[in-house]
Amino acid sequence: MRRHLLCVALVATLSACGAAEPTWAPDEAVAKARYVHDGPPAITLFTVISTRNGSGAHAGLMINGSQRIMFDPAGSWKLPRLAERNDVHFGMTDKMVNFYIDYHARETYYVVEQTKIVSPEAAQLAMQRAMSYGAVPKAHCTDAVSTILRGVPGFETLPHTWFPKKLMEEFGKLPGVTERKITDDDADDNHGVLLVQAGDPRLVEQDAAAAQ
Repeated sequence: MRRHLLCVALVATLSACGAAEPTWAPDEAVAKARYVHDGPPAITLFTVISTRNGSGAHAGLMINGSQRIMFDPAGSWKLPRLAERNDVHFGMTDKMVNFYIDYHARETYYVVEQTKIVSPEAAQLAMQRAMSYGAVPKAHCTDAVSTILRGVPGFETLPHTWFPKKLMEEFGKLPGVTERKITDDDADDNHGVLLVQAGDPRLVEQDAAAAQ
């Protein structure tokens, strides 16, 4: 997979769900970052799996409703250009989703993306629950994601669990779920450490191309 250039001030290694601190972007930043995707209302579960032993390392939740957000509980993925409020990232364009996947996929981890189309009401409820959940402590990523999902119509059968792979397996049993596996052969020592300045011409070219 081609290494994306816009990895700014990222942590070099992926711990089991990383560490989290309360973050609260101002209203203006959240409003500016807001992105409305033209696809159907949907809930997407991302699960990071170790290529060494098959264990689950992290879980994140993308919700496409009145806007598209990423709930990345206790995650180490950060992009300064995105507004964040307590593990909820606003402004999840297709390019930002690709950055999210590329950050987690490497020679030691792969990513499983599972998507379920839902009603607008279900998407909005999931979004509200994610936004009101609060900052998530280290190693509580799947605890948080499963707690949010179990309160949303269509996801009542999901268990409350602390294990990313368990949640992934149960999510996959839901009706209508589509799934794909994303792999990457990037080495760990070359992961998440590209620092691209705001004036870098490569970044300008990417943004210009995305705007066309």
